[in-house]
Amino acid sequence: MPQRIYYGRNSFKKLGEEVKNRGKKALIISDNIMQEIGNVDACINNLKKHNIDSEVYVGVVSEPTDKYVEESLDLFFKTECDVLVSIGGGSCIDTAKAVSVLATNGGYIGDYMGGKKIATEPPIPHIVVPTTSGSGSEVTDATVIDNTKTQVKMMIKQPAFLPCAAIADPILTKTCPQKTTAATGVDALSHAIEAYLSRRAHPMTDTLALSAMKLITENLLLAYENGDDLDARENMALGSLQAAIAFSNASVCLVHGMSRPLGVNFDIPHGFSNAILLPMVMEASKDYCIDRMADLGRVFYQGETALSNEEAADFAVKSVKQLCARLEIPNLQTWGVDKDKFEQLIPKMAQDAIDSGSPANNPWIPSKHEIEDLYRVCFDY
Repeated sequence: MPQRIYYGRNSFKKLGEEVKNRGKKALIISDNIMQEIGNVDACINNLKKHNIDSEVYVGVVSEPTDKYVEESLDLFFKTECDVLVSIGGGSCIDTAKAVSVLATNGGYIGDYMGGKKIATEPPIPHIVVPTTSGSGSEVTDATVIDNTKTQVKMMIKQPAFLPCAAIADPILTKTCPQKTTAATGVDALSHAIEAYLSRRAHPMTDTLALSAMKLITENLLLAYENGDDLDARENMALGSLQAAIAFSNASVCLVHGMSRPLGVNFDIPHGFSNAILLPMVMEASKDYCIDRMADLGRVFYQGETALSNEEAADFAVKSVKQLCARLEIPNLQTWGVDKDKFEQLIPKMAQDAIDSGSPANNPWIPSKHEIEDLYRVCFDY
């Protein structure tokens, strides 16, 4: 976990104080949407109140890529900054994470994938301000960056990528569009579910994962249907935080392993690709984790009649399917993925999923052939 986590309404006011304790000039990494709605200016003004100068990079326009990392790193050095602030969704945060490590350890971000290169020097201080309740990247030691040459989504996890501080102010999530609220919310739900089902789960992560799942299942639809419902937004922010801390310590599983290749090959935002896959992967894995899946089903269940473990496990899968339907989560076909290109890329995507390491944490560890079959099923699932 980061050294500091600020949570709750108006916690954004802590930004200037936190940055002042760690540097003299900040590079703000964000995107054009954050700039247009005023969040970047809010950061600049917040920092000015504490006599902190700043520069701005708003070149992030999609899933984070090595190109964004190189551009923002170059600006960081040219403008002689010494601290980083990221504000926005997971793409902005993951880009800044990469910059924080490369600025002091050097090399290409892909060098750090799979532990080939270990960051030995302390990273640049990085303070994160998430504006969605989903990616959870503000409290994890992982970054996921697209390699624009190989079309591989590089999942990199080392302690050095952990931000030093996170500020989760639910007021900032009120501007999150309805579709993004849905996708990032199911992303957070998948973090909680996979952390609980992971072969690397333990009692501490179980507690956080179950708490997160309860918060998300009780508040996601409320936030989706009424973006101004600040109570729901606040509970979603907390649920996302808890889910992220859980999966950062217990790891994610098959959903995330299969999701990353979809994102990089078909430009599907990470939240949507996770949401598209989650019900199908839960159904495929259910028989290998009946007891744990039953625990998840009982979080959804509101009835008075006791359910057997088998009934509760079935209820978990059914409930997630229904939730995704109410949130209007598309399948790959309705998203507009070209079926011929999809079929052609299935073998590579299956291998990339395995190489990420995440499927090995799943209760059921599928073969490459089985992952290929799952991709075919999810096209119009």
